[in-house]
Amino acid sequence: MSESSFQDDVLGELGDERLSEIASLLGTDTDGARETVATTVGAMTGDLQQKAGSDDGDEVRQAFAEVAEPPLQGVATLGGGLGGLLSGGMMAGVLAKASKPVANAVSKKTGIPAPTVSRVIEMLIPVLLAVFAKRAAAGKAGAGAPGAAPAAAPSEGGLGDLLGQILGGGKK
Repeated sequence: MSESSFQDDVLGELGDERLSEIASLLGTDTDGARETVATTVGAMTGDLQQKAGSDDGDEVRQAFAEVAEPPLQGVATLGGGLGGLLSGGMMAGVLAKASKPVANAVSKKTGIPAPTVSRVIEMLIPVLLAVFAKRAAAGKAGAGAPGAAPAAAPSEGGLGDLLGQILGGGKK
């Protein structure tokens, strides 16, 4: 699989049916919806990277560390299962907090009303969580020897690598 952008992964995970739902919500075609999703995802990931790099970015850094942990397997998943995945834990909360400022920024950039952008973001949060988890898992699988680095609290460099691996591109 070639290196695809985070937006491409989100659009792929979103699928045609949900992209059509977003297009209908926005009153546009799927190309317009795709463009709005890409703009929204770009604003959301930029906001997360900025927050993670700030002094008070502990919650965002912890959320990314949580996403990077391998999911529970077997019997342990029976309690949380799909509900646990869909709730997204800490990252879902971080994304929800970021949604209003991101909706306002995307609204200014695109002219789409902020409440409409907020509805799009609500539809995107579970998709973002899925892509974060897949990218983190793919990064861990390609990271080399098992146990090479403990997955406790990532160091500042480790966090930058983790953000770059999950969001693509890393620091600019």
